[in-house]
Amino acid sequence: MKRTYPFLVGVTGGLGSGKSMVCRFLSGMGCALFESDRVAKELQLHDPDVIKGIKELFGEKIYSFDRDGAMRLDRKKIASTVFSSPDTLQKLNHLVHPKVFDEFCKAVRDARQQGTKILVKEAAILFESGGESGLDVVVAVVADPQERIDRAVRKGMGTPEEIRRRILTQWPQERLISKADYVLFNKGSLDELKKETELLFHTLLGAAAKTCGSL
Repeated sequence: MKRTYPFLVGVTGGLGSGKSMVCRFLSGMGCALFESDRVAKELQLHDPDVIKGIKELFGEKIYSFDRDGAMRLDRKKIASTVFSSPDTLQKLNHLVHPKVFDEFCKAVRDARQQGTKILVKEAAILFESGGESGLDVVVAVVADPQERIDRAVRKGMGTPEEIRRRILTQWPQERLISKADYVLFNKGSLDELKKETELLFHTLLGAAAKTCGSL
C-alpha cells in the first residue's frame, strides 16, 4: 500500500562538494528544502538547552552581544576547537543533532499538510549523525578532492590546510558513495551540474510516484 507524501530525500556531501548548489537547484524545480546546517546554527542561537550545553563545552565567553543586543556565537573559535578535538566535536553533535531531527520531523508534518511532493533534507554529515533515518533515498554529491579544497577556500571558509583538516573529520567520499542510493558527480561546471540535477529530479519524481502514489 502506498503511503502519503512527501517523498523524503537526503542530500549529503563533504565540504566543498557542491551539495548546497544541488539543493538550490532542486528547490528551484519545486522541492521543499530543509537545510540541516542552517537549522543547527539557529538552534545554537535560540534554543536554551543548546545554548547551555555550548557554554558548558566552550565557556561563557563563546557567546557575546552586538550593539543591537543580538546574541552572537564565536563560530570560528568553535571550529578551531572541534576540528582538532574529535571528542569535543562528538559532544557538540550529540547536543545539536537530536534537536535538528525534531525540527525535521516538524518540517515533514508541515510538508504533508501543504501537499508537498518531495522534501529534501540537506546535511553535510547525514550518515555520521544518523540523519538518514526515515528517509526514502539518499543522494551523495561528490567532487574532485582538490577542487573541493579550492572551492571552499574561494568561499572564505579557511586556508587550504584548515579545509583539509575539516574534510578529514567527515566520511571519505568512497564511503558516501557506497551508502547512497544515488551519486551525483560535480565536475565543476554549474551548467553541467544543473543538467545532472535535472536528471536526478526526474528520477526522484519516478521513485516518489512508486512510493507515494501518482504525481
